[in-house]
Amino acid sequence: MSGRVVLVTGGSRGVGLGIVRAFAAAGAHVVTCGRSAAESEVRYHRADVRDPAQVDGLVSAVVEEFGRLDVVVNNAGGAPPAQAATASPRLHAKIIELNLVAPLHVSQRANAVMQEQESGGAIVMVGSVAGTRPSPGTAAYGAAKAGLANLAASLAVEWAPRVRVNTVVVGPVDTELSHLHYGDADGVAAVGSTIPMGRMATPADVAQACLYLAAPSYVTGSTLTVHGGGERPAFLAASNAVPS
Repeated sequence: MSGRVVLVTGGSRGVGLGIVRAFAAAGAHVVTCGRSAAESEVRYHRADVRDPAQVDGLVSAVVEEFGRLDVVVNNAGGAPPAQAATASPRLHAKIIELNLVAPLHVSQRANAVMQEQESGGAIVMVGSVAGTRPSPGTAAYGAAKAGLANLAASLAVEWAPRVRVNTVVVGPVDTELSHLHYGDADGVAAVGSTIPMGRMATPADVAQACLYLAAPSYVTGSTLTVHGGGERPAFLAASNAVPS
């Protein structure tokens, strides 16, 4: 990544901050955006990726400063717990806008730059296992993440060979905000014990996958799952069958 120009959306905390740190450590010029300040060692722009005009301004600022844009990591996203039966239409729309429509806008604007570069570029979508299995309590979020993986596959076909587009499908991650989703340290450990690898992912684990997909390669239109082996099926714990 030495000398490459990388834009990471939502890079001021959590998984995004882990991605920012990994690319910076690999020698990239890293720019991030969000609604709160980021680490001082990377360029930061305050921007709401749900607003196409702000996205245009963000990408233009990166190109104006560095003359190019090599990698985009669409990390900005998330959603509060919300029961599908009672959540408002506005909340559902906002969740889908942030997790699906916004990455499309960012990717579209980045592609316009990358297609004009001799070296092209790479776009990485940060997805979720919520988009690959039922997601009760976050149904709109899961649906948006499922759509994001399909979007990446479609863009990979449309924009090849100059621009590669891939998805990292992420399982539970232990961040500074884990308590909001999993409770205290005991809750985090309990969730980790359900994962074959025995722990939740770290932001660094996700970042390594992003680095791999961002590096020049033949890989495009693919999904790389970072979930520690997934979740043990609940029926195994309930079953009283004796292995033969």
